[in-house]
Amino acid sequence: MPNTKNKYSLIIIGAGPAGLTASIYASRYKIDNLIISEAPGGMILKAHKICNFPTEQEISGAELVKKMQKHTEFLDADFIINKVVGIDKEKQTFKIITRNKKIFFADTLLLAMGTEHRQLNLPNENKFIGKGVSYCATCDAMFYKHKTVAVLGGSDSANTSSLHLAEIADKVYQIYRKDKLRGETTWIDQVIKNKKIEVIYNTNVIDLKGNEKLEEIILDTPYKGEKKIKIDGLFVEIGSVPQKIIINAKDLLLETNESGSIKVKSDQSTSKEGIWAAGDITTASNNFHQIITACSEGAIAAESIFKFLHTKPKRNVILNPIQG
Repeated sequence: MPNTKNKYSLIIIGAGPAGLTASIYASRYKIDNLIISEAPGGMILKAHKICNFPTEQEISGAELVKKMQKHTEFLDADFIINKVVGIDKEKQTFKIITRNKKIFFADTLLLAMGTEHRQLNLPNENKFIGKGVSYCATCDAMFYKHKTVAVLGGSDSANTSSLHLAEIADKVYQIYRKDKLRGETTWIDQVIKNKKIEVIYNTNVIDLKGNEKLEEIILDTPYKGEKKIKIDGLFVEIGSVPQKIIINAKDLLLETNESGSIKVKSDQSTSKEGIWAAGDITTASNNFHQIITACSEGAIAAESIFKFLHTKPKRNVILNPIQG
């Protein structure tokens, strides 16, 4: 059935673990809520294998998102696939505008847009996207069967990408600017032991070369006497930056840190009344960006929003949460 309602007590922007969990808790608090997202899951969709989420010994990001979304649907939350392009505030109500010019109104907002991959910002980077440069090993690994690839980065996302690519490619170079890998010890041990993976430390990629597609990368320090390596594909895993959202009214600008992450209090509220934020887009959970911390932040935000609405008796919301 198409969504015809346009007024909610809560609108959640983003459908990653934080947004979906917030919706689950909000629905159980009997807060009518709408999720707006371009695509359910966000960056979790690109996770080849998740092994540290409770109850799931091993699961792909796509499978985990599907379970979370089904849970929100079971609780009758509304869901719209679209992009938010603007937010205004009209008295005590937020006005949300989508790309297809649909307008929705909400008493409260939860921003859970997550992050997007950080780029190298090299001259030929955009030229080779989809022609040798990728930001998602889960999405593109199969294009490099029996080929030579490189992974740039040294954190969990880079380590797991190298391991996934080693199952498909013949050779994987992992290039990292520091002198040792970081992240979960389990992944690091597997990378070091894998004979297909060669880690190159204290090195940066400074240029990309090729004609119609990427053919070689240029390094800032010599590797085996050369500052270039011939490869078929480069997977960039150097972290992420908060996704941006167009906010039209100046009085809605939120306080952020130097990297653009939204500053939140312990209850996930932001510097503006009526707006909460959760997940990787925030400074919460000691900046420990994990699926489980995103879920917990979403749950905390929903509980805080329930209390906020509880103090506003004029709002049409049932105030007795379902326990259990």
